[in-house]
Amino acid sequence: MITAKEIEAAIRNVPDFPKAGIQFKDITPLLADARLFAGAIDLLADNFKPGSVDAVVGIDARGFIFAAAAAIKLNAGFVPVRKKGKLPFQTHEQDYALEYGSATIAMHVDALKPGARVLLIDDLLATGGTAAAAAALVKKLGARILEINFLIELKFLNGREKLNGYPVRSVVVY
Repeated sequence: MITAKEIEAAIRNVPDFPKAGIQFKDITPLLADARLFAGAIDLLADNFKPGSVDAVVGIDARGFIFAAAAAIKLNAGFVPVRKKGKLPFQTHEQDYALEYGSATIAMHVDALKPGARVLLIDDLLATGGTAAAAAALVKKLGARILEINFLIELKFLNGREKLNGYPVRSVVVY
């Protein structure tokens, strides 16, 4: 089994991207290594067995990579949360603040059934705004979040504070 330390070793730091002062965590080397990528999915989904989750919700865009793979592993559906204007059907929308601005995400109004058991996955927990907005959309549809999981957490940005009331797990914490 892959360890969190092995995952962390594969994450590349890119200074000053997308702007000065930001230390971007590049997951491309992790994704390029089949063993590490599969191990990351195992770690993100390890609290669940196939059939125990109805849907894995992934957040645009890198969250899709991990959530879709976890959905297959868990024999669950995959539900995308996308940026405003990217989904073709009727949507619910949620505004949120980013560490460097604001944005709106959306989910199809029929993406989840009331009472559905949901695992919410994204690649990175920073300030928590995006994940909190996605959780609000899941709740609006009457589904139940079992856990919110991240490949990477930037603990110093206190993103977990916006996710109070939800179980949160991160594979790698900086």
